[in-house]
Amino acid sequence: MKRISRIKVILLPSLIAFILFISCEKKEETIEIPLTKEQLDSIRKADIEKEIAEHDTFPQINYTQVVIRDKAHLQEIFNKIKNPNTEFPNLKVLATLNRKELRFFAVGQTIVVPDTIIENMFAYSCFPQYYPGAKDLKKIIMVSNKYQAYACYEYGELVRFSASNTGKERTQTYPGRYALEWKEAVHRSSLDSEWVMPFNFNFHSEAGSAFHQFMMPGRPVSHSCCRQFMDDAKWLFYWGEGFKKDEKGKKIPLSGTPVVLIDHFDFARTKGGPWLDLKSNKDSILSLPEDPMAVEEALIPMCQIPEGSRGSLRNRQRYVHAEDTLRERGIIRPGVKLIVTVNYNVLRRQKELKEIKAREAKLKEAQKKKEAELLHEGTNSNSTPK
Repeated sequence: MKRISRIKVILLPSLIAFILFISCEKKEETIEIPLTKEQLDSIRKADIEKEIAEHDTFPQINYTQVVIRDKAHLQEIFNKIKNPNTEFPNLKVLATLNRKELRFFAVGQTIVVPDTIIENMFAYSCFPQYYPGAKDLKKIIMVSNKYQAYACYEYGELVRFSASNTGKERTQTYPGRYALEWKEAVHRSSLDSEWVMPFNFNFHSEAGSAFHQFMMPGRPVSHSCCRQFMDDAKWLFYWGEGFKKDEKGKKIPLSGTPVVLIDHFDFARTKGGPWLDLKSNKDSILSLPEDPMAVEEALIPMCQIPEGSRGSLRNRQRYVHAEDTLRERGIIRPGVKLIVTVNYNVLRRQKELKEIKAREAKLKEAQKKKEAELLHEGTNSNSTPK
């Protein structure tokens, strides 16, 4: 009996220790609760924002809205900005911030003036200095209709920030994905040869949309093109890459440097644009799509495609229904009538041909009249008595 008691005494502590061990093991188990899509998106967004912030090393530059009182006041602003002791184009900063050439600055206008000039245009970019969504892309161009500007990236790093005046309301440069196609250093428009466009880089052959130099008045005013300052147009001309060809020598669609227009301009605003409302270079950094190559190919209304180019359209039905879709999305406002693209070169040739025919008919009529007069004179001469 004593032996049994001793066994119980020995076994009891061991049993208690075993139970405690099992209990501790259970307490250490963790239950993993899967995160919701919203939580995952929030975490991913925070990571992206952190990565972007780490690349933004420029100090804050404050902007002030100034109403130009008179020509002397405008010259005073120019003198304050420019610096004869540096090769950096200080006045280009002023032009870029206001999205227009200096010659379009006028008395009575409101402009934005920076309190500091940093000799790097990136410091004034409304696009992020780093674009995580483009880190695997050799090159890409991101365009904002809303802010009338574009940014070029190489493997996600900003390599150019520039102003751009895009399409007016009735001939917009519609949002979506495009790609650079072909280029010409001095291009005469296929629609009107009187339009000369230096450093032209086309990004939609059928619509005729292109990056090129042309006057920059500080508003969307073009016929679906992205106008630029001369130095920016020249830089992009040599930096961008056009379409590639397959083994049969045919053009591969959307194979050039990607071009993504991320938004549309609010044409309800009749003067200036949101860039004039920015208080600093940190005020509004644009959000870019996580995957730019997944952005929908641009929808362009059929009326914006010249009749002679419609036969080469891919996905023709997208162009047929584009206007309805764009109106549903609010990109084309109610009551706005789009302009039908006209080939002025054809009209001019038709007019010239008509004028040539009119001149020929007039000459022919004059010749007939002269022959009739000669015949009449000859008849009278023969009938005169000798």
